Amino acid sequence: MARRSMREEIVDAALAQFHEKGFNAAAVKDITDRAGVPKGSFYNHFPSKEALAIVALERYGEQRRLTDLADPGVPPVERIRKHFEFLRDDVVEHGITRGCLLGNFGTEIVDHSDPIRTAVHEGLVYWSGLLAGAIDEGQKAGEIRSDLPADQAARYLLSAWEGTLIQARADKSQAAFEVFFALTFDSLLKP
Repeated sequence: MARRSMREEIVDAALAQFHEKGFNAAAVKDITDRAGVPKGSFYNHFPSKEALAIVALERYGEQRRLTDLADPGVPPVERIRKHFEFLRDDVVEHGITRGCLLGNFGTEIVDHSDPIRTAVHEGLVYWSGLLAGAIDEGQKAGEIRSDLPADQAARYLLSAWEGTLIQARADKSQAAFEVFFALTFDSLLKP
């Protein structure tokens, strides 16, 4: 079996380092060591750590299965619930030690890097748009209360989710997830 490209190895290693350590604590040498490539090869593929972070954010988004939110074969509320369950399960699987990379970068680096701020913003807009689409479908089907503007409800849910991740990590407990799911599906979205 052929070895993956060096660029892909670097992106995967960076995504893991950024998610585990944050942007500032993930040195280029740490990333290349993890990828098993010479440090000098990094600059053959990326002009800067910042440029690599943007690619890592894109890869992260691809791994979040966001397009599942637009699957017409699954009822909208079920889609939304399964989406957040998938995200929760991933966090729990990693010992509640990592949050959402968009949220992590959003609190750590966006004030210091316009390109990363733009990438985080675009990622959140894309995610929110897919979530709003599912909410809108649920409203039209009578599954979700119709007095909430879908786009505002989506943005609120993402903000609530990011706060839930912070609470879960601070408490090292799943209790915040239980509150998020109960309030989201038993109250906020219920018709």
